[in-house]
Amino acid sequence: MFKTGVVCATTVLAATLLLSTAQPSHAGLFSWLKGDNNQNAPGGRSYGAPGWGNSQPGSGTHQAPPEEGNPQTRAWITNPAPGIPTLTTRNIEATKAAIERYRAIVAQGGWPMVPASVMKPGSRGQEIVTLHRRLEISGDLTGQSIPDEYDQAVVMAVKKFQARHNLPPTGVIDSRSTIDALNVPATVRLAQLQASLKRLQTLAPGVANRYVLVNVPSAQVEAVEGGQVISRHAAVVGKIERPTPALSSKVSEINFNPYWHVPRSIIQKDLVPKGQEFANRGQDMLAAYRMQVFTPSGQPVDPRSIDWFGPEVYTYNFRQLPWEENSLGFVKINFPNKDAVYMHDTPLKSLFGRSVRFESSGCVRIHNVEQLVAWILGDNPGWDQQRIMSMKSSGQQADVKVAKSIAVYFTYISAWSTPDGVVHFRPDIYNTDTPGETTASAY
Repeated sequence: MFKTGVVCATTVLAATLLLSTAQPSHAGLFSWLKGDNNQNAPGGRSYGAPGWGNSQPGSGTHQAPPEEGNPQTRAWITNPAPGIPTLTTRNIEATKAAIERYRAIVAQGGWPMVPASVMKPGSRGQEIVTLHRRLEISGDLTGQSIPDEYDQAVVMAVKKFQARHNLPPTGVIDSRSTIDALNVPATVRLAQLQASLKRLQTLAPGVANRYVLVNVPSAQVEAVEGGQVISRHAAVVGKIERPTPALSSKVSEINFNPYWHVPRSIIQKDLVPKGQEFANRGQDMLAAYRMQVFTPSGQPVDPRSIDWFGPEVYTYNFRQLPWEENSLGFVKINFPNKDAVYMHDTPLKSLFGRSVRFESSGCVRIHNVEQLVAWILGDNPGWDQQRIMSMKSSGQQADVKVAKSIAVYFTYISAWSTPDGVVHFRPDIYNTDTPGETTASAY
């Protein structure tokens, strides 16, 4: 399906070590890669557009599009509506019907490319005519509308289009993400639907009654029980070079205020180089980030004895103490899997307010994670949300075995239709469904 063998490493740590400051509290502990999610995107593309308040092309730095700074929009992104489960057999026939619709669109030549212009109510011109045609072909624009005017019908059509692509439904086109989504060719969208249908057919019929779903292209998590979405959460998932794997497992344990054991890949690529920078300044990185060091046999290492420039430092094991900026946040959700990934909290909450959230090293960070944990522990006496919040405020450590089995599915469904006829698309961020194409991975 998509890459496995991931060594989990939260890029909250990776983002901070790229910062020059020695003061971790300003950015959240180890948040040093928080802006690099696009540097390996196809074509070196960034998720922004000059002139629209975003980053320069190829800069590899994501700055939030202007609409993401709006409190209402951020609330829409961080608190997605429950909606219909992604992994339901009801979506199989609906997706088959969508495939036939998109086959017909492709057979008729697809849709036109929409110019990269700011368009909003009152706008007129040839680009509005093109936008009209694009939205009519995809079924978003219906009813009466003046062909060269951005009227209320177009506003509603753009909102519909944006919502089914998981973009903030502002009704205006003033960010690159909406233009990119409009300009993904119909042939590519058809390929996404066909690839995703196979996964729906494989997974949906066998899902458990209670389960947690991570759909990577959506960067969202669903808690599902009895065929209904109990809660849906914005998530941060794996970036292109460190993808989140596909897996099926069961939640085994909840760790409150855990240690974070730094993965070997982060030690080699990020931690040791940053330790060298601190050493050159005569500073102690381990003290700044509340970390402990151990030999391969488990013996504590005096931080003052570490030679950050020698080969031995790469053999050490590092762990981060529980505290308010621990890279795992206050809770970790464990489940057996060969890729050693898990779901967890994070001190870097600002990432949840972005439309684009492919920024981790394989693990999944969850917004409002305490709500999900309370549902998981619903059959554990005494573990209601109030107690969970008390664990967050107290910093007390506890490992809690889950009383009732809850399945976990990590999957990659970049396109599907629901029984109401709405066809949903997400970025094919890992180019899994459309190999060789870059447009679908853009948005």
